[in-house]
Amino acid sequence: MASSSCSSFIIYLLLIQFCSAREIVDKNQNNDRNEETHINLYGKNGVYDLDPALNVFFHVHDLYSGKKMPVYFAVNDPSTTPRLLTTEQSNSIPFSSKNLPYLLQLTSLPEGSPQALAMEQTLKQCELDATPGETRFCASSLESMLDSTREILGMVKLKALTTNIRNLSSTLLQGYTFLKEPVEINVNDMVACHTMAYPYAVYYCHGQKGYNRVFEISLGGENGNLVDAIAVCHMDTSMWDSDHVAFRVLGGQPGSSPVCHFLPADNIVWIPSP
Repeated sequence: MASSSCSSFIIYLLLIQFCSAREIVDKNQNNDRNEETHINLYGKNGVYDLDPALNVFFHVHDLYSGKKMPVYFAVNDPSTTPRLLTTEQSNSIPFSSKNLPYLLQLTSLPEGSPQALAMEQTLKQCELDATPGETRFCASSLESMLDSTREILGMVKLKALTTNIRNLSSTLLQGYTFLKEPVEINVNDMVACHTMAYPYAVYYCHGQKGYNRVFEISLGGENGNLVDAIAVCHMDTSMWDSDHVAFRVLGGQPGSSPVCHFLPADNIVWIPSP
């Protein structure tokens, strides 16, 4: 048992050593901007004046062939993207706000540094109570992600949906055209998992009861990018926070209209496999 724990600890240190600290900072700053900045949909040049990463939200009536809109897709280098831990590794590392001082000592991160604040924000996000009708969890291992997802969707065979960027471009924000009619994937329930800022891979996952729709959308970018995108439309937003960034981008308020958004390439939507 001692040998196993030591092995997990060494692997963890290696993960910390080779993970990109800049990624933690960038994700944390991006989350801050999303929550705190008032956004006008279009500026003088017909694109967002402020954070380009907010170009992911759209209306359900935008779902038609030929639709043109600016979209932001981050392109991550797979060689520097943190991987999920094994269950053994994950279980050997505390994951709670009360253990943050120990975790900062373990990772040699100064208290109050951007990386430390990002870790704290992720831990607090993972500890929030679920909203009515929602189930949420955070996972740092594939096994725990699958187990928790099956607790929500049932003991079914799972299918993972992800956005696929077929040819890379350095232009993260560009105008895209819907190349054909979006294809709806008929599912009653789903679990969406989003990457969080942390020294190793952590996914914030949530399943929401209610009327949600999932679409596959083929996009062509003005700079030549081709994207097979996954988009989710939340048809009932009545329980959302009135300050949710989607309402700042699209207008409206909780319950006034559905909210759709594209998923980044490193996010996952789990659905029951046919």
